[in-house]
Amino acid sequence: MIPIRDDQPCFTTPVVTYFLIAVNLLIFLLQSAMTARGQEALIAQFALIPTHVELGLAGGAGGLPGAVLPLFTSMFLHGGWMHVLGNVWVLWIFGDNIEDYLGRLPYLFFYVLCGLAAAVLHVALNWGSRVPTVGASGAIAGVMGAYLLLYPRARVATIFPPIFFFTLPAWIVLGYWMAAQLLSGALTGVARAGRADTGGIAFWAHVGGFLSGMALIKILPERSGRYRYGTW
Repeated sequence: MIPIRDDQPCFTTPVVTYFLIAVNLLIFLLQSAMTARGQEALIAQFALIPTHVELGLAGGAGGLPGAVLPLFTSMFLHGGWMHVLGNVWVLWIFGDNIEDYLGRLPYLFFYVLCGLAAAVLHVALNWGSRVPTVGASGAIAGVMGAYLLLYPRARVATIFPPIFFFTLPAWIVLGYWMAAQLLSGALTGVARAGRADTGGIAFWAHVGGFLSGMALIKILPERSGRYRYGTW
């Protein structure tokens, strides 16, 4: 299921959403221009690796900064063109409305917090793993969770590969996506039982981001003057 566009109006220019899209694309371009050895060093230093977090929290190499920094930096790295393009595409569709609702700085705060929540849940459920994790999916899942609560009846044009096209309520599109993450996370957890070094998609990070987005959008206030228009 691939969302194409939504019909929820936006009353402001989504400057922060554009900025986040540009930053993710620029960093990936720089990452792609590096040598293979350089990319390996970048991932080792800035990707989210649960054992590095564990070591840092225990006072090992890098200390607390070494444990905390990858929680932030990993959400701006990606594993390939399809990974980064898929993420920024979803952010393009749903991010503008959340930024419009919260305001620019609160939205940026919201985005980063969702990414952190996703990273923390991933580390907690993969303690001892040496597999690096990268991507903005957790933060963007938070945007999707917030959208689900705010605009459940918005219409989302969606493609079902290879040829089917539907316009569906957001609660179906995003609810289906969340259900798929929960099911995939559960099945992956069973498949990985006892194998801490198995890679793959971080489904539980998606779940953590989505749920944190739902929680935060209930706490953070709507920006003032959102529907204010000029007078004649």
